[in-house]
Amino acid sequence: MMENLMTIRRPDDWHLHVRDGEILPAVLPFTTRQFSRAIIMPNLVPPVTTPMAAQAYRERILAARPRGSAFQPLMTCYLTDDSDPDLLAAGYAENIFIAAKLYPAHATTNAQLGVTDLAHIFPVLECMQRIGMPLLVHGEVTDPDIDIFDRERVFLDRVLVPLLNQFPGLKVVFEHITTSEAAQFVSEHGEGRLAATITPHHLVINRNDLFVGGIRPHLYCLPVAKREEDRLALRKAACSGQACFFLGTDSAPHPLSTKERECGSAGIFNAPVALPCYATVFEEEGALARFEQFASLNGPHFYGLAPNKETVSLRRRPFVVEDGVSVNGESIRAFLARQQLPWSLDLPEAD
Repeated sequence: MMENLMTIRRPDDWHLHVRDGEILPAVLPFTTRQFSRAIIMPNLVPPVTTPMAAQAYRERILAARPRGSAFQPLMTCYLTDDSDPDLLAAGYAENIFIAAKLYPAHATTNAQLGVTDLAHIFPVLECMQRIGMPLLVHGEVTDPDIDIFDRERVFLDRVLVPLLNQFPGLKVVFEHITTSEAAQFVSEHGEGRLAATITPHHLVINRNDLFVGGIRPHLYCLPVAKREEDRLALRKAACSGQACFFLGTDSAPHPLSTKERECGSAGIFNAPVALPCYATVFEEEGALARFEQFASLNGPHFYGLAPNKETVSLRRRPFVVEDGVSVNGESIRAFLARQQLPWSLDLPEAD
């Protein structure tokens, strides 16, 4: 008989956008009710490039937590061509930065100030290798002559392989992988220094879903969803039990006005449904026994942190995904809004 209640160590989200300003307190509670910690992406305007900016952003996140929440944001540094290795090392030594984020210039939302040439940050990478600071990479090239569906594959050969060879002691997270080639590469080379995060939406949709009955802007993200064989390879990797794969939602909220326009923003707001979505995938793959490993254990192990002692429970109880959240009268649409999932969070009732 199927178990109707699943309890695991409380997971962390190893890739998250919570934005700032009025959006921050509106979207953060969806994360805090599921996760104990989250690596916070630094692509604000202006980006988080200094320990001072990271500490100030961290304080704003802590202030936005729901009452009684013990959620902890883990801050990252946005790398630019002019990043200072000494400043980065100081932020890491003071436990302000947990990692640094490499955005190739113009690769995604607010990446205008990202790195234009990897050679510009070699001193930074040498410093990170020396002090053991992880590098988080948005794995796409941005050359206009490269097809958008091939940008991750080209990045793998053109950037990631040379990077790993040149800096053999550097810890790297290949974030939000989307291709079978990336999954295979990480599986074969993930021996403690290379890992990958996998999002819930890339486990659920393929590129055809973007065009069912018309263009679906709320399924547009970067890296964009790929072919069905890529989606299946990601599901196999996530459910494999290998320590090099772990949870990272890449939840990225955008108001409707920036999603449903002539040039819509990339990003999927999956925080409201993250754990139920992952649990559904693992059940469909017959791998619920390995769900805790992927969601709660592999990430802390890679970052050298202790797993959480607290637990979270999911119940096999069908529920309809809520629409999302409203900020100043404008909606932010949730992933799978108005669709039904078989698992739901088993949360205590509010007082």
